[in-house]
Amino acid sequence: MQLTAKDIRMNAHAANKDEALAVLGGVLVEDALTTPEYLQGLKDREAQSATYLGQGIAIPHGTPTSRDAIMQTGVRLVHFADGVVWNDEGDVVYLAAVIAAKSDEHLQVLKQLTKVLSDDVSDKVKSAKTPKDVLAIIQGVPLSFLLHENLIKQDDGAKDSDALYFTALNALKSSGVINGISALPSQSTSLVNNIRCITIQGKSEQINQSALAIAIAKENITPKAVAVVVANEHLDAKKLSQAYDAMLDDEFATAVDGADTAKIIELLGAESSQSWVAKTAIILNEHGLHARPATALSSLAKEANGEIKVAVDDGFYVSAKSLSRLLSLGAVRGQTLKFIAEPDTDAVAHLDKLTQAVADGLGESVQALAATTSANEAAPIVLDFSDKASPIVKGEKSLATTASSGLAVGEAHVVRQMRFEYPATSSDPKAEFSRLMNAIEVAKQELSKTISHAKSAAIAKIFTAHLALLEDEEITFGAKDGIDDGLSAEAAWHAHIETMAKLQSSVANHLLAERAADLRDVGQKVLSALTGQKLPSEPDSPYVLIKEDLMPSDVASLDPARVAGILTAVGGASSHSAIVARALGIPALVGAGAEVLNIDQGAKVLMNAGEGWFVVEPSEAQIESCQKEQLALKERKRIAHQHAHEPAITQDGHRVEVAVNLGNVDNTKPAVDNGAEAVGLLRTELVFMAHRQVPDIDTQIRDYEKVFDVLEGKPLVVRTLDVGGDKPLPYLPMPSEDNPFLGVRGIRLTLKQPELLKNQLIALIRASKGRDLRIMFPMVGQLEEWTQARAILDEVLAEYPHDNLQVGIMIEVPSAAIMANAFAKAVDFFSIGTNDLTQYTLAIDRGHPILSKDADGLHPSILTLIDHTVKAAHAHGKWVGVCGELAGDEKAVPILMGLGVDELSMSVSSIALVKDQIRGLNLADCQYLAKRALACQTASDVRALTDKDRS
Repeated sequence: MQLTAKDIRMNAHAANKDEALAVLGGVLVEDALTTPEYLQGLKDREAQSATYLGQGIAIPHGTPTSRDAIMQTGVRLVHFADGVVWNDEGDVVYLAAVIAAKSDEHLQVLKQLTKVLSDDVSDKVKSAKTPKDVLAIIQGVPLSFLLHENLIKQDDGAKDSDALYFTALNALKSSGVINGISALPSQSTSLVNNIRCITIQGKSEQINQSALAIAIAKENITPKAVAVVVANEHLDAKKLSQAYDAMLDDEFATAVDGADTAKIIELLGAESSQSWVAKTAIILNEHGLHARPATALSSLAKEANGEIKVAVDDGFYVSAKSLSRLLSLGAVRGQTLKFIAEPDTDAVAHLDKLTQAVADGLGESVQALAATTSANEAAPIVLDFSDKASPIVKGEKSLATTASSGLAVGEAHVVRQMRFEYPATSSDPKAEFSRLMNAIEVAKQELSKTISHAKSAAIAKIFTAHLALLEDEEITFGAKDGIDDGLSAEAAWHAHIETMAKLQSSVANHLLAERAADLRDVGQKVLSALTGQKLPSEPDSPYVLIKEDLMPSDVASLDPARVAGILTAVGGASSHSAIVARALGIPALVGAGAEVLNIDQGAKVLMNAGEGWFVVEPSEAQIESCQKEQLALKERKRIAHQHAHEPAITQDGHRVEVAVNLGNVDNTKPAVDNGAEAVGLLRTELVFMAHRQVPDIDTQIRDYEKVFDVLEGKPLVVRTLDVGGDKPLPYLPMPSEDNPFLGVRGIRLTLKQPELLKNQLIALIRASKGRDLRIMFPMVGQLEEWTQARAILDEVLAEYPHDNLQVGIMIEVPSAAIMANAFAKAVDFFSIGTNDLTQYTLAIDRGHPILSKDADGLHPSILTLIDHTVKAAHAHGKWVGVCGELAGDEKAVPILMGLGVDELSMSVSSIALVKDQIRGLNLADCQYLAKRALACQTASDVRALTDKDRS
């Protein structure tokens, strides 16, 4: 809201305050801001507390009960030429700013109005003759150059000057110094070796106040600090010159090198309150710190002889005793007031009284904010739940989380963050935005090419998600704000991606939090296109890749013949990178801790990813032992593959069907060639992801026919479309959900889009041509969902009959397992998805970097649910399969068999080995083992049982 000449009335006359209020009420009615009843609210407010602001200015406004008379929020200025006595102290008002406020839109005008009172303007207010005179008084600003401790920032994570520039710019924005610096001329210069200075000039419409902000890096980078000077037409050139002199001094350079912000503040002579005692309180008043609560606060602060200052959030301090200064803060509900008291005065003890008064509402009824901390509470301590990794000792085992099993020995190839070189600023936003859009298009074309040449469906899925990110306007256009503020395309894009990645990393759902790596991966592709700098390629010789976090494109570009293994400092077992590593059969350990980044380049590294440990500089005996294990595993695989097409029959004659999990229809033949007796899970969402739009019925038929034709009569179990959670479809946008894993996903989504489900069912039945088809619905948790889905299928079957069809559900939600007996009466089979069943039962995200190791499908609670499900199914003559990661887990196989599971479905690489394992087992022994497992207390106890059984 901005005041203009039409908002000002001149030459008003009133004999007393009551007459003045009547004039003011009439102005509001005339401008259709209020009804006549609002006048009573103005009178009631004055009866409670006078609204005199100072220097001949008053701010009359209504009470909360009079807000019903407000038609729209507005402020009008009325000049009384002869003045009006306003209070018992005899203060005379010449200018009244009458307020009708439904919300806080008027606060900006109040801030502008109260800023005037920093100078002596009483004579100007009294003698004003025209609206232009009043506007000149309000808009007049003295020369200034702000030096304040809140604009001196240390950036602990800055890796380059662009990050420092963004930190300084953000400090200026968050403190209200600048609104936007789009297309403003800027000049960059190096003051001394370790300090870079950027000067930006503009008008007061964009730069509210001339100021200096400095961002200092904690780490030793060049430059160590970036100073940003913003200057408008009211710049105090003398203060700026003094600041330059200070920054050019050797003592200042030394302080910068030591990241000594206190010394920097001292040398600049910046406003500081470091020795003052501080207390905070949260504003709970519905309309913020408006006149009435501000008056109460000012009066309370004046009871102390010592000085008390207050700031909003990390803004600048003003005197808490000055009503005009308090109103100039423009504080709203939910913001934090930080009070500081002059040391060694009564003001220190008075802080508790002030903060309690704010918490109580300063005379107004207030309600607590949802999920806020106590108003008097200091800044909360952020708890660190991360596992404290032990230092890496050469020759000894260090632990990490298994992402992809296997053994590896190779030289360390430590890859650190790539540095892109580019200018920080630009004066041509239009050209920069065009460059960014072109670079995004180049990155999209590269991704499309990667998807079409993907080595597996899992890789295609990852890069389809990356392509979706670049087609998301929130991401692609989010950098435009930075470009409009004067940043180069590269700097704006980098800052925006980092902001989004940090936000993604902080979300409560840790599987989603790990997707920050995907954002940074996409970000690097675009930066590469913008700068022309090529991303680093892998070495020629076999190696163990070591990085802080592995981006999916890193894994997808690896050649398994040359890379021995992967070791990362952070990450979880269900990150996209881990999924792709498993798909490529590359041994991988994640979450090993930051110490791995200090491993010497070229050092020998031994990994046992299956058992979750690695050794730096292993002994010859350790290497020899690992190599023997590798040879033994290789020989076992060779023998297993020779017999891959033989059935999996135990030594006492019990047969278990061993099937394959598929995401790519073109992988059916390799699966059959490796011994798959059926497809136990066709992930149709991955089939959908292979297309740029929702595939129609004919397109789906062609995809599904490929699988049926290769299977030659073997069973095909198809999961209907399962999207949502971490599996979005780029062409099927979904509303944002706080917890998508507990939201609209799986059958819940397709029941809300019945045509989508119906078309898929038509395509499956037509493609099968009477062959063995088994359809299952995902994420079913309630009988009603099954009934609705089955009804849609029955509609389809009425038109397209099928005599060789079975229909079941996935057991992924604990409620379905608990109600297995009820479901078993209706379905033809169950397929247990142990991945989701585990995380939902244990309430642990499988991708959580700390807790993922505890999300073990062999936990007794999961085994109990599986046991209950199998017994319910068999009681009704139905069969049960397992299609989660547990089905291919060597330690889980005998237990699952002992529980009575009829089918195990797994990745192609596990089929031959699992069939070979089953042939060496005895069902009676497996049943005894399962019984003992159900009696265990922990997952580790269960795994210990299997170790004993194998020994």
